[in-house]
Amino acid sequence: MGTIEGHLLAATFFLFYALYYSVLVSLALLQGQRVLKPPLPPREKQGHRLWQRVPLEGMVKMAIALTGILSEFFYPLGVNRLKMVDWQDPHRPFVFKDSWQHVTMYLFFMLSGVVDIVSQLCLARQSVKLERAAEAMAFYVLVLLMAAHIENKSTLEIRVHILFMVPTFLVALVLNIEVWVPDQPPLWVLKTWMGLVLSTWMLQFSVLMYSPPSGQPWQADNPGDLAFLTIFFCWHLGLGAALLAAIYGLCSLWHHRCSSWTEAPGPSYQPCPTESSGEELDKLAAGGWCVLKAAVFHSVEHRGVCS
Repeated sequence: MGTIEGHLLAATFFLFYALYYSVLVSLALLQGQRVLKPPLPPREKQGHRLWQRVPLEGMVKMAIALTGILSEFFYPLGVNRLKMVDWQDPHRPFVFKDSWQHVTMYLFFMLSGVVDIVSQLCLARQSVKLERAAEAMAFYVLVLLMAAHIENKSTLEIRVHILFMVPTFLVALVLNIEVWVPDQPPLWVLKTWMGLVLSTWMLQFSVLMYSPPSGQPWQADNPGDLAFLTIFFCWHLGLGAALLAAIYGLCSLWHHRCSSWTEAPGPSYQPCPTESSGEELDKLAAGGWCVLKAAVFHSVEHRGVCS
């Protein structure tokens, strides 16, 4: 991830993940669901075809994580960062520290994908708490690695990564709370919002550090550049909220359109007029009296026939 391509890969993964959850949360709120994702039925009640039961989310986590690990070790082509210790040096120093930090991050997200697959495919009953715990651990590890990643960095890089750690820690905290309290829509919204913020911010600082649009690198010793970092991050807070609101609006249109298509034809409910002097009330009363007399007459006639 020491290149712009590596940062963009991770940022794209987080953005895809956050957008996916934005749609899930929006539809769950619109449909009044008590759980964000209903648990799978027991294994004996599921289909027998394996491809129908493979959890897509877990497979995507594993695929992205494996791609990130391979790119850390072998990108650009021709390099090899698999070596952790320089055995030829008498001091035996560790090498490729940044690469191994990034690989550790990817490994824990891959572990989260493995837990998803085992929980949904191998266990007799899906363990949602186990999945949430593994996901929370991956984000906690990401925060710890970012805290170590900023050692011996410039002031600019330290500020960028600290701002990245704030939404990441909040996502981990919400996932941790959801292990015990999963059915709280405010937590769904907070987690999704912070996921959008951390992903868009990662895209921003990837371009900022490696390919600034102005063509001039940011100055770590310039107070103006450092101040604008915080300003831009605050804008990303608003951007995340706006993205979530826009996705909710689009899902609302889709939900209402589908509801209108699937609405069953039948008699519609009409409120009864409450004004005693209205003509509609008189008509309604007269019609109701006629219906009542017909019902009584039918009942009496039926009893006479039976007797």
